[in-house]
Amino acid sequence: MATTRKTPTARKSPRTAKTVKAAAARAAATATAEIVTPAPVAAAAARAPATTNAALWARREAAVARGVGSAAPVFAAHAENAELWDVEGNRYIDFAGGIAVLNTGHRHPGVIAAAKAQEDRYTHTSFQVVPYEPYVALAEKLNALAPGDFAKKTLLVTTGAEAVENAVKIARAYTRRPGVIAFTAGYHGRTLLTLGMTGKVNPYKKDVGPFPSDIFRAPFPDARAGITVEDSIRALETLFLTDAQPERVAAIILEPVLGEGGYHPVPVEMWQALRAICDKHGILLISDEIQAGFARTGAWFAIQHSGVVPDLITCAKSMAGGYPVAGVIGRADVMDALAPGGLGGTYGGNPVACAAALAAIEAIEAEGLLARSTALGESMRARFADMGARVAPYRMWDIRGLGAMLAVEFVTDFESATPDAALTKSVIAHALKRGLILLSCGMHGNAVRIMVPLTASDAIIDEGMAIFEAALAEAIAAERTHAAE
Repeated sequence: MATTRKTPTARKSPRTAKTVKAAAARAAATATAEIVTPAPVAAAAARAPATTNAALWARREAAVARGVGSAAPVFAAHAENAELWDVEGNRYIDFAGGIAVLNTGHRHPGVIAAAKAQEDRYTHTSFQVVPYEPYVALAEKLNALAPGDFAKKTLLVTTGAEAVENAVKIARAYTRRPGVIAFTAGYHGRTLLTLGMTGKVNPYKKDVGPFPSDIFRAPFPDARAGITVEDSIRALETLFLTDAQPERVAAIILEPVLGEGGYHPVPVEMWQALRAICDKHGILLISDEIQAGFARTGAWFAIQHSGVVPDLITCAKSMAGGYPVAGVIGRADVMDALAPGGLGGTYGGNPVACAAALAAIEAIEAEGLLARSTALGESMRARFADMGARVAPYRMWDIRGLGAMLAVEFVTDFESATPDAALTKSVIAHALKRGLILLSCGMHGNAVRIMVPLTASDAIIDEGMAIFEAALAEAIAAERTHAAE
């Protein structure tokens, strides 16, 4: 079982005192009143009966829609940096990071201080009614961080899918064209439009069609299937001849590292070819950085590794250290394609989330998390390779990714390279029992993705890797025992 520890240990991470002090200074300067828990509320909390994961799970099953999945059957009570405690006091190391949301860790002190300071000023006006400075400041910061030496503008929304929807809307408005080209194994969200662009049926698209028209798909390079970059580009050119008139295509959208599709990085030559095709036909290139952005790969945006500059970037997740805000960043002339009122949303660019995002970006800069991601990725990749050779020979098919955005893929054997989802599930289950939270990914669910907070200490990383190795050994042993029965 996971280690039981009621009291969290002190935070140990690369975070600098400068970051925390700056956030505290902002909080002191802007706070209007100290927030104190009312005595009746505190007393009621003290009298509240202890609960269990099982009891909460029963309530969840009765109250929450079945389509909302949960990877771990435990309920969070407290979290700190790369550690989490459940309602029973069990401690876990978090290698899932809330699905790539926590590059700066759980409850980064600078992020929390900035959010609390903003809460003491105002929490919502709707930017479309009464605008506010945090929205403008975050837009300015994102424009400065995004690649490209041209003028940029930003739209802030609430979720990643909403950002992708708006990127397509902006592209269509600017080009006056309807078509969008996406790729197999890509993931862009759970709304109908973004599902139409998503190249994975189960569980996302199952039984919920039909999807919007004018969405086309090209194959993503796949070494196992023998699909090269040249094959992908040739298929795209064929698509222009058979189904998608290039003069009616508004945008080509692609994740720089496939997320749900298995953490496959886009080859540099693929980006270069797509940029050339877009320039030739007047098509906009969209880099969907929802999962890969904000230091996860060792760069602010993963496409920067290629040197290619997109027309539009979608971002969310780790931008605000756990707070819900997303954005579309792009060429100013493209972003201005719609008239006032054509973009927005009631909660879009919430001031508290904007304040948190500015603090998270400051933390990434001050604590050197771009370099930390690169070093962490190199170290973990080498350790996984050694682990696979020693503990699971001929079962760990691939270790891939960019920076600290890594995936470990399991197969039944190297000769057939058959995806092994059963072993993957077993590793994840054994890891959870030992106190490590993991998530799967990939078209066949046979890869484990690594999204540990970049602020995690070396000691926490070492402990998590040791648990991963033990879980892998247990999963292999259980498999052999089952086969012998």
